[in-house]
Amino acid sequence: MTPGTANPYLRTKILTASPQELRLMLYEGAIRFCRRAREHLPHKQYEDSYNALMRAQKIVLELSTSLNHNVAPDLCQKLSALYTYIYRLLVDANIHHNIKPLDEAISLLEYEKETWELLMKKVAADNQAGTAPQALTSAQQTAISSLSLNG
Repeated sequence: MTPGTANPYLRTKILTASPQELRLMLYEGAIRFCRRAREHLPHKQYEDSYNALMRAQKIVLELSTSLNHNVAPDLCQKLSALYTYIYRLLVDANIHHNIKPLDEAISLLEYEKETWELLMKKVAADNQAGTAPQALTSAQQTAISSLSLNG
């Protein structure tokens, strides 16, 4: 498979994923590219770290722009500020070839990913118990509808 060719398995996984699973994939991708950049920085492989950090930055930007501010504006504003902060950390790491802001960005992204996974499990458990839509808090509704997809 050439670098420009999409992995057919990954393509199918993305096309069949729920909005919640897509958001989880975004967190995983951002963390993966940050870690890749972190591996390259100590070896002064700046082009490789640059490419990985640019991909992570694009993912963080997507996380921010996909928030649905109509559901819970206050929560979305806080998440947007967090994503902006993470984005700035990635830019700083990229410009200055500094691992410290990159480590902080990875830590924040991992925390957000874990939070998202817990929320997904809670919603799945509520669905099994038959209490899902009525029992969702506004924070859960925001998180679930945070991807602005058609509908």
